[in-house]
Amino acid sequence: MTFTVAVAGASGYAGGELLRLLAEHPDFEITTVTAHSHAGEPLIAVHPHLRSLRDLVLTETSPETLSGHDIVFVALPHGKSGELTAHLPEHTLVVDCGADHRLESGDDWAAFYSGEHHGAWAYGVPELIVGAGRQRDHLVGARRIAAPGCNASTVELSLAPGVAAGVIEATDIVSVLAVGPSGAGKSLKTHLLAAEILGSANPYAVGGTHRHIPEIAQGLRWAGADAVTLSFTPVIVPMARGILATSTARLVPGTTPEQVRAAWEDAYADETFVQLLPDGSVPRTADVLGANTALMSVTVDEAAGRVVVVTAVDNLAKGTAGAAIQSANIALGLPEAMGLTVNGVAP
Repeated sequence: MTFTVAVAGASGYAGGELLRLLAEHPDFEITTVTAHSHAGEPLIAVHPHLRSLRDLVLTETSPETLSGHDIVFVALPHGKSGELTAHLPEHTLVVDCGADHRLESGDDWAAFYSGEHHGAWAYGVPELIVGAGRQRDHLVGARRIAAPGCNASTVELSLAPGVAAGVIEATDIVSVLAVGPSGAGKSLKTHLLAAEILGSANPYAVGGTHRHIPEIAQGLRWAGADAVTLSFTPVIVPMARGILATSTARLVPGTTPEQVRAAWEDAYADETFVQLLPDGSVPRTADVLGANTALMSVTVDEAAGRVVVVTAVDNLAKGTAGAAIQSANIALGLPEAMGLTVNGVAP
């Protein structure tokens, strides 16, 4: 069966990555691409790398344009997705790559975002531990899915196994992330110009202000944490795409390195897209570029009494578009890995 697909916000980085991956999906047919300022232009004019989609033309983003498709992927800034998706048919599978439908708490939304809280949808991180199961259980048959924040899902996947197994404490977590500027979108911003970031590492949203913090805490509570205290610091580095997240947490007293290793091995042994590296190996962002893969290492710092988890993802692939497509596959009853790859691009 072929499903017709529309992509709203197709001119941005997330929209372009959605299109790149969707173009290889055997059961998805891209029929409509929409944008705002680029409406009326050929898609190839803004995404010259998408050669197989060169016949598509960007149209205005509206409920009328998007209705009538089997699947609508939305890649719009926060506040814009909720306004649009409220007018789409209930039977349409809508996957929002923006922030509008990720948070359950209206108070968290008010504290970290602005405007109306549009309510939570099924969360698009299939591998995330939720109670005795996985988040994929909540995606089966869903018609509204919120793709995750790229930083948020990376940290959630890094630490959820330790929380669920009771080997780490969730009240003294520290995460520092090296991130590529494509995660900030395609709009022109002075601090993202090449002259500002080349040869430099630039921290931002320091001191507990990053919008992904409540999303991470929400995911870790689902994994079993009673309370979450997180110091989260992202750092823009001069690579176009990728996240390298280093997350540390206190070990529960009496926990052995063998128990720590077993928690992560048990959690991800059967997962295709989240892979734990052999003991002593650490991931690189270069190894996941273009792939729907999270590579992870787990190390015990016995002197500090902490676990150190290092995870590499492509923020546009596994962090956003890949997670969205993986979740859509589950919702539709298709093989979860359909149209997605674990293989990166090198060099």
